[in-house]
Amino acid sequence: MFQSIFGSIFGTRNSRMLHKYESKVKKINALESHYQALSDEELKEAFNALKNKVLTQELGLDDVLFDSFAITREASRRIYGKRHHDVQLIGGMVLHDGKIAEMKTGEGKTLVATLAVALNAMVGKSVHVVTVNDYLAKRDSEELRELYEFLGYSVGAILSSTPEEERLRVYGCNIVYGTNNEFGFDYLRDNMKYSLEQKVQKDHYFAIVDEVDSILIDEARTPLIISGPANRKLENYQLANSVANALENEKHFNVDEKNRTILLTEEGILKAEELFGVDNLYNIEHAGLAHHLDQALKANYLFLKDKDYVLQDGEVIIVDEFTGRLSEGRRFSEGLHQAIEAKEGVEIKEESQTLADITFQNYFRLYEKLAGMTGTAQTEAGEFLQIYNLDVVSIPTNIPIKRKDFDDLIYKSEREKFEAVIEKIKELHAKGQPVLVGTASIEKSELLHELLKKERIPHTVLNAKQHAKEAEIIKDAGKKGAVTIATNMAGRGVDIKLDDEIKELGGLYIIGTERHESRRIDNQLRGRSGRQGDPGASQFYLSLEDNLLRIFGSDRIKGIMEKLGLKDGEHIQSGLVTRSVENAQKKVEGLHFESRKHLLEYDDVANEQRKAVYKLRNQLLDENFDITSKILEDREMLIDQMIQNLGIFHQVSKEDAQKLTAQFQEGFGIELKDLEGLDVESLREKLLKDLESDYEEKMAIVGEKQRHEIERIIYLQILDNTWREHLYMMDNLKTGIGLRGYNQKDPLVEYKKESYNLFLELRDTLKAEAIKMLHLLKIQPQQEEANQRALQNLEEQNAPLPSSTPFGNKTARNELCPCGSGKKFKQCHGKSGPKKGLLAKEGK
Repeated sequence: MFQSIFGSIFGTRNSRMLHKYESKVKKINALESHYQALSDEELKEAFNALKNKVLTQELGLDDVLFDSFAITREASRRIYGKRHHDVQLIGGMVLHDGKIAEMKTGEGKTLVATLAVALNAMVGKSVHVVTVNDYLAKRDSEELRELYEFLGYSVGAILSSTPEEERLRVYGCNIVYGTNNEFGFDYLRDNMKYSLEQKVQKDHYFAIVDEVDSILIDEARTPLIISGPANRKLENYQLANSVANALENEKHFNVDEKNRTILLTEEGILKAEELFGVDNLYNIEHAGLAHHLDQALKANYLFLKDKDYVLQDGEVIIVDEFTGRLSEGRRFSEGLHQAIEAKEGVEIKEESQTLADITFQNYFRLYEKLAGMTGTAQTEAGEFLQIYNLDVVSIPTNIPIKRKDFDDLIYKSEREKFEAVIEKIKELHAKGQPVLVGTASIEKSELLHELLKKERIPHTVLNAKQHAKEAEIIKDAGKKGAVTIATNMAGRGVDIKLDDEIKELGGLYIIGTERHESRRIDNQLRGRSGRQGDPGASQFYLSLEDNLLRIFGSDRIKGIMEKLGLKDGEHIQSGLVTRSVENAQKKVEGLHFESRKHLLEYDDVANEQRKAVYKLRNQLLDENFDITSKILEDREMLIDQMIQNLGIFHQVSKEDAQKLTAQFQEGFGIELKDLEGLDVESLREKLLKDLESDYEEKMAIVGEKQRHEIERIIYLQILDNTWREHLYMMDNLKTGIGLRGYNQKDPLVEYKKESYNLFLELRDTLKAEAIKMLHLLKIQPQQEEANQRALQNLEEQNAPLPSSTPFGNKTARNELCPCGSGKKFKQCHGKSGPKKGLLAKEGK
């Protein structure tokens, strides 16, 4: 049925994959009459019988696929009146195989997912369906609830508004819908919890990512970060902003729009030093000012209001560059957000420090099996395969596409372009044909809005400022005479349905007012028209002043226009020019891929460390973990390190004995005797014996269970503290590592080397501080109930060990910390940890 058209349209590799799935579709269809003949109860029993065989491992998922798909299709037909088409069955099998199903807009991807979800949930583990926003997660989970419950599954949704106590219940469902941000942040928060019972994500089994290109490609340049305050001086942002405004473009600095960087000239550096009142801006003591100035210049000359961010109620809110939506709760990192706040004259909020972070690439690679679906994936097929090991399978439409895609029209100036767009809208509106106009920024959508107002053409604007109403607005875009302006149509997830009168008028007409940097975003805009065989048309209007053509465009286009001697208002239209524009887009896509790859290469270094730390953390959370052996091992390591640091290789001298005695007194609160003259092995045995007897004597006054709980909590607290400090140092290392390139060194190699050394330091610090803290604890007798309350309080608050706990040593804030670090107590183990109100989501 499919084979004859597949080869000609999609090429041999795609055809072979589709041919394989086609033979399986026939087997599913052969079961249809059998399951149609069953009653509802019999259909449910048949599905439960399959589930039981999978749960008992009598059969594998591939063994029950045909029956599972046939039953799910029949259940959908009975409940919603929607029977999965054959191409939707193929889509479901592609998802089950851990691949990306590329299906055009309107092909019913939401229903396709139910086939793979229902099959894979049979193993008894949670299946996660990832969407681009809360609206879609809520809508899909509610609309599909009846189908899933018919099949015996529980379903829930994780939204940004879902309270912490509710998340544990939702993650316990067989099927969980939610956004990529919520799944990622819950993973990070889980690894800051103090008991296994508090962790909401129990495993990472199978995830289906809707709008997979938007989430795994576009948003993959923005890591997920949980942060707390970093206690930096806020006035430095205002000072840097004043200096940035006093410098002149092309004299004191040069703006590289292509690579989104700004470089100070020699003259600019001297001028900045004069304005800051410092001798050398790049001295280590002034490195903070240099960083602030760099961010202030970016804020003023690269980041534009109403394009990259908006001001709302005195706050700077990021606009997602791919979806045009407001990214509330997220903040630009490394002080850039504060620099923009200084530029706009609004309240500057405190800069934050990373407490936990992960890239989307490394989060989604946690899953045993990953799959995705979208209308546009082939342009990034290489990246999906290289980064995620995901194949893309292009699936034909159920009904052939009738939409006409015209070549681009190119004008000399933006003014001429918009005049032509308005004329086209007037023409289409006059005959009642609905128009969807795509813009690349809020600024351009508002310019178009003003022009249409002047012409008195009724219209609706959909951009970040109307984020909450987007589903309702886009649903009505196919009505007679409708004119809808939309900023970046990526991942809207809502169908535009047409009645027969609109189809007679030619269907939905798409006008693109600018080519986006990514071809996929343009394809998504085009894809809003022509769903399920509907008629439609699309055309892009461009000008030589558009950012893409101005920065990346070929001089060839400009040359052609000059040779033709075009008059005001005239344009050129040809396949050659359209291909030149696509080549410019490919250049930008290549740059973005390198940027994502670069981010991932650095995060892969941190990810190995993250996995090691989280593994130890999970061991400490497990009450069956042998912490006694861990303490013995770390105690031996610490003693060996102390002996080695003192350079004792033979007998202990008087001077060495005095140093060791002082170190033990300060670090463990133990008084040593009779060390002088001992050989190394005897010294090691004595130190370990003295430490052990002192510790056992102290711990004898509490029960074994409480002792292990105290040990476990202290290890966790010190692990978290050292990990946060490590992340802060890694952030600083990453910020400056690029400069190594000027010294003919590979920054990535240098980063790997230095981050490894930092990790070794973290490991040694953790062991030393944990052993020292355990020995310095003053456990008060006959207060078991109070001790237990203190432990519970620590677990609930996720806070570092304070000096006021009943079993804690009461050290004044300005005294030296008893752990032996040499820092004041308030700067070491007396630090207050991140309370829930201080946790901030941060991006970019």
